[in-house]
Amino acid sequence: MLRRLRENGPVVLVPLAWTFATAAHLDLLTLRTVLIAHLVMDAIIAAFTVLSWREMTDGVLLVWKRVLLAGLAITLVGTAGLLTEPPVELLLSATVVGWMLVPGAGLLATGRLVDRRPRAYLAGGALSVAGAVAYVGGLSAALPAALVAGLTLTNVGQTAGIVAAVYDY
Repeated sequence: MLRRLRENGPVVLVPLAWTFATAAHLDLLTLRTVLIAHLVMDAIIAAFTVLSWREMTDGVLLVWKRVLLAGLAITLVGTAGLLTEPPVELLLSATVVGWMLVPGAGLLATGRLVDRRPRAYLAGGALSVAGAVAYVGGLSAALPAALVAGLTLTNVGQTAGIVAAVYDY
């Protein structure tokens, strides 16, 4: 059962995380709720990485092992940013952009390494990176609509990638 959860859980968790991030950006969540979510993500990512460590030794799985390790560090940065009073916005923004770019790069690498559904991975990676560009543009111009557009592009891209991965196995 644990193996099945590791294989199929991300298809729910990835879009859920981006939907949650979008809700936080729309001020629909309290900072305490976001902090609790970060702590839960820290634990899930760490557990997933540890439980999958021996299987992720080469090829695509090695790419995603590296994404998980970088992602854990990125999430811990966000957690640290939320633990301060007031929260450190730069750390929070860096966390969001990191989670857009690192899995985006992982999807692009996967698209180059696989024979099945490479376009799904390449498109997912491109959407994730485009989301980061829109998000950073929204930060610098103080445009909330661009932030939400960036989060949405990333959500769609990374969800497409994880759906392709789950249904390839």
